[in-house]
Amino acid sequence: EQNDEANFVSRRKTLIFYMSQRKPWICVAMTDVFSKEKRSQVMSSIRSHGNKRTEIRLLTLMRKWHITGWRRNYPLFGRPDFVFPKKRVAVFVDGCFGHGCPKHGVTPASNKAFWEKKLLANKLRDAEVNRTLKKKGWRVLRIWEHDLLVRHERRLYSRIKRYVL
Repeated sequence: EQNDEANFVSRRKTLIFYMSQRKPWICVAMTDVFSKEKRSQVMSSIRSHGNKRTEIRLLTLMRKWHITGWRRNYPLFGRPDFVFPKKRVAVFVDGCFGHGCPKHGVTPASNKAFWEKKLLANKLRDAEVNRTLKKKGWRVLRIWEHDLLVRHERRLYSRIKRYVL
């Protein structure tokens, strides 16, 4: 019985889903209904809804510091996390992993070529967004995820203040 289960889990088109029940975590294997190419297409069409944890952290800090005049979900090229329309400042909160932070960005060991290409594309897109917004008269402030830590609050406040106050 264990051998049959191991063969089922190791089949080519298997996705692993974890379902929480009364027992700790139970692993349930399900055969993928899409081909590899179709699954890739489906997954690439899924768009994120923002980096909520980091955005909420910055939002909390700006409220704490009584910084006003910002908008979220402002229709601007590059979809900034926060925009100060009157000051023409776009603020992006970049995750250390997804945007290749020089201090904390690590390329995963598995599927290394894919991740190197992906992270390079993210960096190039960020640079393009910066150039485009600057040409349109906007100032761009990029904040790394690690800048939101409590020990960096003063420095972050100074950076934001220089841009918007």
